[in-house]
Amino acid sequence: MCLGKGSMLSKQSYLGAFEMNKQFAKKKDEHQSLLSIAQTTAHPRIRTSARQSQRAFWKNKRVFLTGHTGFKGAWLSIWLTSMGARVCGYALKPDTRPNLFTLARAKPLVQHNIGDIRNARKLKTVMKAFRPEIVIHLAAQPLVRQSYRDPAETFQVNVQGTVNLLEAARACGTVRVILNVTTDKVYENLEKHNKGYREGEKLGGYDPYSASKACSEIVTASFRNSFFNAGEYKKHKVAVATARAGNVIGGGDWAEDRLIPDCVDAILGGKRVKIRNPKATRPWQHVLEPLSGYLLLCEKLYANGTKYSGAWNIGPDSKDCKPVGWVASKFCSFWGSEKSCAVQPGRHPHEANFLQLDNNKAKKQLGWYPKWDIETALEKVVEWNINVLNGYDAREACLRQIGEYEHEDGRR
Repeated sequence: MCLGKGSMLSKQSYLGAFEMNKQFAKKKDEHQSLLSIAQTTAHPRIRTSARQSQRAFWKNKRVFLTGHTGFKGAWLSIWLTSMGARVCGYALKPDTRPNLFTLARAKPLVQHNIGDIRNARKLKTVMKAFRPEIVIHLAAQPLVRQSYRDPAETFQVNVQGTVNLLEAARACGTVRVILNVTTDKVYENLEKHNKGYREGEKLGGYDPYSASKACSEIVTASFRNSFFNAGEYKKHKVAVATARAGNVIGGGDWAEDRLIPDCVDAILGGKRVKIRNPKATRPWQHVLEPLSGYLLLCEKLYANGTKYSGAWNIGPDSKDCKPVGWVASKFCSFWGSEKSCAVQPGRHPHEANFLQLDNNKAKKQLGWYPKWDIETALEKVVEWNINVLNGYDAREACLRQIGEYEHEDGRR
């Protein structure tokens, strides 16, 4: 892929000043504008039977999606509605400006509800009125450093919010599938290098965020055993699972204290990328990777019931677990920026130095395989940002990459 160089812009460029930024492909004899590429290759024809089967499954399915205004939620809303699903979203207002939900005009695509998952009564009322078949729970306080600043709120949102979600689904009467999305950080991290954690290993959590998500896993397992037990499936007809993804990257993420948004901000501002721990290693994956796993898992749960209940690692292959410094440098290189990284001075709250997931269960039992390696994922993020900065429609940029992803074969 040939990538033009990014100009030095402020974050406000995403909010409307696209026409001012035409410096991404100066050498036409060497680089074709990504904007032109996007316009000529958007929505590639997909001929695979797997894609057709997936789209047939989701057409007219009623999906209750919490956290739909967030980064992953906006991507998933766009993907689900592109397949004909009827989506009811329940979330707080977007907490960054810009944000993908607004930029991609996702609001008209879904039945949009602003609400806090800590508000059990409202959550139950909205869900019951929509009568969903599938519930996907993304809403969370998702930041480690924020959990140090406000641990009480983190536990209230991530633990009591899960209880409220499961209680609402239990009272609904139409739900067939419940998927609670947690994190790779739910495991007791022993910093074991070159070894991914498997689903049956001990849960833990050093920081409040990780601990709250481990608690969310335990809450989900308790409800599954107590109220959606496999032995009584014919009676309740509800299958419950949790999904644990890696460090997700993608176009449209402007969250605080995340590596790729920090890189984009630094490049556009003409500054060095400041990172806290360049040697910290994480399981990086493009946002479409875990989302594809969630979709497949929901399909399996719906069709096969409790056979696929339980916990699932929807993480990248071990080769894509890379140090923070490597990822930041590679991202800047793909952008065409010569900006370097600098270690952020000062003391920082504890964060794990090494984290990796074992995805063999998902491969063998679900038939889910990662498609885009870390370098491809970083290229896609750069491509998305440059296209949108050039004035290409953000929703179309998402749909184009969804189409490209669907066309790929993960079994390589």
